[in-house]
Amino acid sequence: MGGCNVVGRVLGSLGQGPEIRTACKAAGFGTEARHRLQPRASSKRSTPLENQPFRGLLQPENLSREQLVDLLRASVVDQKGPLVTLNKPQGLPVTGKPGELTLLSVLPELSQSLGLGERELQVVRASGKETSGLVLLSSCPQTASRLQKFFTYSRRAQKPIATYWAVTDGIPVPSEGKIQAALKRECIDGLDLLTPQVVPVKPPSRKDILEGVKRTLSHYRVVATGSGCALVQLQPLTVFPSQLQVHMVLQLCPVLGDHRYSARVSTVLGQRFLLPAESTKPQRQVLDEALLRRLHLTPSQAAQLPLHLHLHCLHLPGARDTPVELLAPLPPYFSRTLQYLGLQQ
Repeated sequence: MGGCNVVGRVLGSLGQGPEIRTACKAAGFGTEARHRLQPRASSKRSTPLENQPFRGLLQPENLSREQLVDLLRASVVDQKGPLVTLNKPQGLPVTGKPGELTLLSVLPELSQSLGLGERELQVVRASGKETSGLVLLSSCPQTASRLQKFFTYSRRAQKPIATYWAVTDGIPVPSEGKIQAALKRECIDGLDLLTPQVVPVKPPSRKDILEGVKRTLSHYRVVATGSGCALVQLQPLTVFPSQLQVHMVLQLCPVLGDHRYSARVSTVLGQRFLLPAESTKPQRQVLDEALLRRLHLTPSQAAQLPLHLHLHCLHLPGARDTPVELLAPLPPYFSRTLQYLGLQQ
């Protein structure tokens, strides 16, 4: 438990408000963590990933538990003390029903594979199934608790700690700004979906809160444009499932590969507009012929296009109030899309 004790000492002040003085570097989050980005080689032969339409995609139903553990072990981008950082492949759920193959379900085997013994890993920070990118794990409950306090403090102070990359169908205007929306989870035709709610931007009323309405806020910045698409940097300041996808739909620029919410954006005579969320059923994203040609995709392949939303960077507290960056490389299919569309980071 030595690693846990070290991090426990250096993160001890996280719960003391703005005087946050920690030294995650003592636990290994220093220069090496920022630069050692290439996943370690897997001890097994390649998995069925290479046979998929888009390189880097994952189909958990085609993997055994051992294969998934090997894949996750090869996806480790940093391991120091009790903290382990993965570059999660798109398509892997973090949680699920009993018996389903998920990240959570194989954490005991992954802990053993990484030499942690009886110190089982737990999830500190992770995105949803369809999102690729960083996952932060900890084998020390005290460290996980203190990091969660840091994340909570950062949200309350409106300091972004997570940065996502997204490719959008359409170019947001203006090129930089914030998106605020009151969102609520609703069951529409048997599907659990987010719907924008017409409520004031001020804090929701008690009735709204009881009905599940939540204010959400994201910052965005267009990094590059090409072929009618954009590479967008997204920084959520609230945490709500599918928040970033819905926010980009509200900008009339759905994320590429969003087969859940993109149908809410329609086009007539070249002008985009929003369809009512309550009556618009999810469907496979429809891309125009020119964009399909640029992406070198057939319509049937486009129907399998993965969500181009990647958790690229996490900021953790570092020594002398200097935040430490954890970075995850883009998946191969994401990089290929950037190349085809001429989107330079």
